Amino acid sequence: MIYKNFSKVFGGLAAATLALSPIALQAQTVGGSGTGSTGGINIPDNISFLQNNDPNNRTATAVVNGTIITGTDIDHRMAIMFPTEGEPVPKEQRDFQRAQVVRNLIDETLQIQAAIAQEMPVTDAEVNQRYAQVASQNFGSDPSQMDTYLLGLGSSPASLKRQIRGEIAWTNVVRRNVTPFVNVSEEEVREELARREAEKGTEEYRIGEIYLSATPETQQAALENAQQIVQQLEQGGSFVAYARQFSESSTAALGGDLGFVRLNTLPTAMSDTARQMQPGQLVGPFQIPGGYMIMYLIDKRQIGMADPRDAMLSLKQIAISFPADADQAEVDARVATFTEALQTMRGCGDAEAVASTIGAEVVASDIRVRALPEQMQSAMLSMQIGQTTAPFGSATDGVRVLMLCGRDDPVQVGGADFDTVMQEKENARIEKRAQRYLRDLRNDAYIEYN
Repeated sequence: MIYKNFSKVFGGLAAATLALSPIALQAQTVGGSGTGSTGGINIPDNISFLQNNDPNNRTATAVVNGTIITGTDIDHRMAIMFPTEGEPVPKEQRDFQRAQVVRNLIDETLQIQAAIAQEMPVTDAEVNQRYAQVASQNFGSDPSQMDTYLLGLGSSPASLKRQIRGEIAWTNVVRRNVTPFVNVSEEEVREELARREAEKGTEEYRIGEIYLSATPETQQAALENAQQIVQQLEQGGSFVAYARQFSESSTAALGGDLGFVRLNTLPTAMSDTARQMQPGQLVGPFQIPGGYMIMYLIDKRQIGMADPRDAMLSLKQIAISFPADADQAEVDARVATFTEALQTMRGCGDAEAVASTIGAEVVASDIRVRALPEQMQSAMLSMQIGQTTAPFGSATDGVRVLMLCGRDDPVQVGGADFDTVMQEKENARIEKRAQRYLRDLRNDAYIEYN
């Protein structure tokens, strides 16, 4: 699917604080003096086409304080965020998706306008520099490939550049109008530190959320839209990108990241679901009051306790490979020989000698537990020095085991320090007030829909 590939390429946009969505073009006015007669052709000053035969004509679908959001702008974003291959999307669901896109474009337009009104316009040089950084991060030595890729999706570089402009503009507006007026008292920080000390050992869950509101009239369309988002995420889509684009929660600007929370602070449906999840697991959509939730468990920890996944492991990988033309019987026989040889090893010091007798390769490496695949982490934490994992792999990729040769457990962590908690609370308050500021911009805006 088109978007699956796009998501894999552009998952890194989140690190650059960019949402994945096209952006509305600035208002365009067409005018000029009359041409009179040109080469014998008589063209009046004011022309009126009797029919629209220009496929690139940008008909306005909304006007925000005089700035036009065109059908082209919306189509470019839809092209990125929703695939057009495969089964056609029902009209009701497509209309629901389109409405979300229009809302996002309106917000971006308001953010850009707010920066201009306060004499903080974002320059083309700033936009081009950020665009080049994003292109370089995703396409390496040939950033121009991003232009081709966007055009191939039915979008355009101008769309992404407009979104970059909106991101930079809003950061500047918040920095001037919100951040200086946020205060967190020392007493609040001390109370938070005392609470964390009292709850030491209690589990906290770092949760990513995508919330879609639904009314009785839009419930089915919202559910289908949520299901499609889950499908794209399961195929490699960026959770952060989808949360920024579609979530209607206040955490959308943070890529859906709720941060570390205790389950008793969440709605019952969310807490019950999170309690059954493991880090890296995606669940949803499931119904909560007012709509549907998609939830991703980023991490979990015990307050004030060292995380065993921060342990540094010294490992030896022992691997065998197979000829390209090996049949199943040959593969099975070689795996059996490999397994028998492993049973004769007397610790890590014997690995190379035993491996040489069966043509196996040994590679040593130090790695943190959390860097391993999720399904392997718990197994490694339960192993003793000199033990190996069960063989894993395939005839194509080779079969291997990991032998544990050493483990340095993390030092017991102290409680969060004063400055860290102060920063956390300030950031949360800034985000909340920024959302309120954007809501006020919406309330004061003149918006016309066609």
